[in-house]
Amino acid sequence: MKIDAEIINKEDFKTILNNFFSLTFLKVLTYILPLITFPYLISVLGLEKFGLIMFAQATMYYFEIVVDFGFNLSATREVALNAEKKNKLNEIISAVFSIKFVLLIISFLILFIVLSVFDRFTDDYLIYYYSFLKVIAFAFFPVWFFQGIEKMKYVTWINIVSKTIYTILIFVFIQAESDYLLVPLINGFGFFIGSLLALYYVFKHFKHVFVFNSFAIIKQHFIDSSMFFLSRVSVSLYTSSNTFVLGLVASNLTVGYYAIAEKLYVVLRQLYQPIVQVIYPYISKSKNVNFFKKLYPGVVFLNFIGVYILWVFSPELIYLVSKEHFLESIKIFRILLIVSCIVVPSILIGYPFLAALGFKNEANYSTIIGSLFHVIILTVLYFINLINMYNIVYLLLATESIVLLYRYYAVYKNKLFQIS
Repeated sequence: MKIDAEIINKEDFKTILNNFFSLTFLKVLTYILPLITFPYLISVLGLEKFGLIMFAQATMYYFEIVVDFGFNLSATREVALNAEKKNKLNEIISAVFSIKFVLLIISFLILFIVLSVFDRFTDDYLIYYYSFLKVIAFAFFPVWFFQGIEKMKYVTWINIVSKTIYTILIFVFIQAESDYLLVPLINGFGFFIGSLLALYYVFKHFKHVFVFNSFAIIKQHFIDSSMFFLSRVSVSLYTSSNTFVLGLVASNLTVGYYAIAEKLYVVLRQLYQPIVQVIYPYISKSKNVNFFKKLYPGVVFLNFIGVYILWVFSPELIYLVSKEHFLESIKIFRILLIVSCIVVPSILIGYPFLAALGFKNEANYSTIIGSLFHVIILTVLYFINLINMYNIVYLLLATESIVLLYRYYAVYKNKLFQIS
């Protein structure tokens, strides 16, 4: 794709390109290393224990959303807009961490109640407590800071260290089915190392300090991020909740089949996140619609090419991550590939475009409407006893289509592509 000075200046393009390659390398590492360990874990632990671990991870995702509270979007934008104001950055950093700490305590109390009351969780309560370690580490990993100042190379190297540690420890300590409880402990340990390194860079390398903000300032940051939080919750209701709901009504074996396919789908989806993460702060500051108009069709076209290739080689991919040709996983993965043809243009139009240009309500409302549709249909399927892998993934396809159509409507209504 040709980029000239009329679309974006050379310095901005260089920054975007550097951050894109850093994030792409990070995403590949983040999702390729676990895929290396998947066949080993399935072989040693068995598909049922693997399914239990995946269900525990899906459960923890809800708590990650709570402690994130939308700051990966709202704080990123605030940091990008105030990158040269050190005192303001200190305020933002301190307010975000203060809120996250309180949300972390609330999350743990909720987890304690759930594990004490519901039979589905009480039998294997330790795996959920151990899995919560990742939530703690996640809460204090300030990816929003590095994204806002457009220095994603730090996040890349930090994750290289933490993911490498995780991978090595899995092969060293997981030797039998009875070792399954060590998996979330090792995962949490790797994330803790990453969070400590990230905090070191924020407070030592960039010389920021924690300040005790007034309640009014903390409250304002909380309110400003609440809409983004609602959007994240909405997205989770039609993405990660599928594994969770399936785990409530189906066996761990079924969850294992679904999780294998979903993990590959998540890898594909996350490979586009670097584009989103680098252009979001840039467009927030520059409002450069022409740049987005040039970028968008190229990315969508490349996605279609990638989907076709993955469709052809889907049996080999499933075997690569599981060492088995699970027919159920292959079928689910191919349907998810169709979903990705809708998801990629949708995520590009959402926050890096609509929200960055000031239309955050339109971006957020699209996910809220989609989640309401998803929850209603999912509830109906539950009561008529039709919850299964195929109905869930077809419902996901319908939901993502609704989100995309709403965002296209928002672009059309506000005449955004007519700006030059």
